[in-house]
Amino acid sequence: MNGKVKDLLEEALSLNESLYLISFDISSNNRIQIVVDGDNGVPLSECMRISRNIEHNIDREEYDFSLEVSTPDIAHPIKVKRQYVKNINRILKVTTAEDSFEGSLVEATNNEIVLKWKAREPKPIGKGKVTVEKTATILYTDIKEAKVKIVF
Repeated sequence: MNGKVKDLLEEALSLNESLYLISFDISSNNRIQIVVDGDNGVPLSECMRISRNIEHNIDREEYDFSLEVSTPDIAHPIKVKRQYVKNINRILKVTTAEDSFEGSLVEATNNEIVLKWKAREPKPIGKGKVTVEKTATILYTDIKEAKVKIVF
């Protein structure tokens, strides 16, 4: 069943190139969980279309299964490079092995992201503090976790 579901999923995703797969899992009791995202978000109608493409093409007499097609939860970490591009200009909290950063995502390339933020630092000369703009360039391979920070 795994291969059939994967083929039907890929077929459904190919009809809308702005959509991409985040995760796909079939448990031992045939519970199918699919998480998709899109460059411009994912309307409910697209989740339904993907679900129907799978559901209507698998014989219920042959397989007993449950199916859930959803979008990523904002509280979960970013998993796919395309999600970084989608979140440009949003504030991210990024953790690496050595450090933690929180800043506005200003760039996402094939290999790295760039965060910018403002920080208060002591003046180089004299007393008091001055606001400076900081930048961090972080390789995807160095990112342990990245989450979009929810700002109200």
